[in-house]
Amino acid sequence: MTQSSTLTPATELAGRNRIHFPNESPAYRQARNALLAEEIELRRHIERVAAMRRGLPPGGEVSKTYRFTGEQGPATLADLFGDKDTLVVYSYMFGPQREKPCPMCTSLMAGWEGKVPDIEQRVALAMVARSPIERLKAAKAARGWTQLKVYADTDGEYTRDYVSPEDEDMPAYNVFSRRDGKIRLFYSAELSFDMSDPGQDPRGAPDPDPLWTLLDTTPEGRGADWYPKLSYD
Repeated sequence: MTQSSTLTPATELAGRNRIHFPNESPAYRQARNALLAEEIELRRHIERVAAMRRGLPPGGEVSKTYRFTGEQGPATLADLFGDKDTLVVYSYMFGPQREKPCPMCTSLMAGWEGKVPDIEQRVALAMVARSPIERLKAAKAARGWTQLKVYADTDGEYTRDYVSPEDEDMPAYNVFSRRDGKIRLFYSAELSFDMSDPGQDPRGAPDPDPLWTLLDTTPEGRGADWYPKLSYD
């Protein structure tokens, strides 16, 4: 990205805005343009963070052969790459002790389901959970999903190394790279619950679930006491 010192100030860019809507007040337009300048700064900050992420030094090499059970049978972590050099693995909360998968994880995955063909133009994508594969397949079918690939970490070795050393039923987002014959961890989402600001619902930055991004544009916002459900009957 262009160095910030060479960028046009966000307030100047926002001042170029020519959008107006019927019956808006001068106070609304002034506040909206001030917000627009902040949105420009936010976009720039997101770009800076993404550039820092891409510039990370090589992560730790994967030295074990992690084994999963997929819908088509056994697979190793290397198999999950397919013909891609980058693999995104989302570990979702659906361990053997759960009757049903986590609603929040399910909401996130639902937002990705329709994007799988786009995502897989660039990288491989795999959903991993600790329940047996038949349970994962049944839950996937119940949601009407056909594109997300689900895998069971039946022995839990991957989960203990890259999700929770205690094998807790918790989510994780990990990105692996395969370069020069070596698989390494490139990036892991490390924002934890104890890193949240006061009164803030724990979440990643940027939030990977489009649900929350959309709600953040509404007057009600995402709220503090509402979460997705598996059904709304």
